Amino acid sequence: MQAPKNIAIEDFNYPLPDERIAKFPIEKRDESKLLTCIGGEIGERVFKEIPDILPPDTLLIFNNTKVIHARMFFSKETGALIEIFCLEPHQMAISTAFEQRSHCSWLCFVGNNKKWKNGVISRDLDIDGQTITLTATRREAYTNAWVVDFDWTGGFSFAEIIEQAGVIPLPPYLHRDAVASDNERYQTIYAQWQGSVAAPTAGLHFTQEVFNNLNTKGISTEFITLHVGAGTFKPVSSDTIGEHIMHVEKIVISRKNLESIASQCDKFIIPVGTTTVRTLESIYWFGVKLQLNPDLEAMHLGQWESYELEEQAIDKRQAFENVLAFMKKHDLEILEGDTQMIIAPGYKFHVINGIITNFHQPQSTLLLLVSAIVGNRWKDCYRYALDHGFRFLSYGDSCLFIP
Repeated sequence: MQAPKNIAIEDFNYPLPDERIAKFPIEKRDESKLLTCIGGEIGERVFKEIPDILPPDTLLIFNNTKVIHARMFFSKETGALIEIFCLEPHQMAISTAFEQRSHCSWLCFVGNNKKWKNGVISRDLDIDGQTITLTATRREAYTNAWVVDFDWTGGFSFAEIIEQAGVIPLPPYLHRDAVASDNERYQTIYAQWQGSVAAPTAGLHFTQEVFNNLNTKGISTEFITLHVGAGTFKPVSSDTIGEHIMHVEKIVISRKNLESIASQCDKFIIPVGTTTVRTLESIYWFGVKLQLNPDLEAMHLGQWESYELEEQAIDKRQAFENVLAFMKKHDLEILEGDTQMIIAPGYKFHVINGIITNFHQPQSTLLLLVSAIVGNRWKDCYRYALDHGFRFLSYGDSCLFIP
């Protein structure tokens, strides 16, 4: 098999007319179409039937991250409109940043940057009948972003401030502004922990009725958290995968959830979404690294590290137990780490047995991940979807891939 670094991204191109991109969600989440590719056989169902399709010993694992109102707009006295797009807290854990009551710093994209050469910009907000003043001060620049210091009055948490001051950040390929309904529909119904700037869209199809039917069928569910960064939309601009710099995303998992997953790891594990795949496989490799170095202090996985560690692979239960031992040693109820992992054809999966996902952009790292699971059969699946009226991308239809 071709080495992953030598894979040409052009091999993962396909024609996607703009009219096939779903600009809005359908009325009822679970009535979206579901393309199935099980054992190589392609079929077409409705998403709400998924409890009847999954094997009875399935463990479904979800990403319960919540999309923040990351886009904030400020008007300068000159009339210039400045957009500040919050990406992630600067030198602070996400959960801690949202708890701040008067000041925090974030790494941000800045729109109309040339109009904000220096100084403080501000705007007033109304929260619970109080007028709050929010100010932003731009600091040093990073590669393509800025550190922005936010200060505010009133003693509200930053979670409350950004909820009021910002708007939901829709994917750029929708080519439209967010509307009120996006506040609900661009979140999964189980979204819990704020921190993402993009939804884990495979989960948008789940309703409480579907969860009830999963429970009736005896299908287990668990939750982890990976905060989705803006890099998820970054196209691969290099000719080969080896030249692409993968984005880093934050992982959060509780000891309780990891213990539950470890105790069920002999089940048929189906992650909901590519972010959940990356999280589970990254946690596995954290466990491998701890096997090699029990004194490891930080949970980080580099872009190609998993491929380099493959010869050191261990049983997944042992890997999870190693991470749990690390958490116990450091008295952690919550593990926070990050991953730059890229999953491409040639990657060997150690945790998952399939995936529920949406249709992804041409030449994207997400499509590479799907191909790593189902091989070149992805081309037949996408061709079938284009020929049979499936809706594509974030608000589009879904797929169940079980190789």
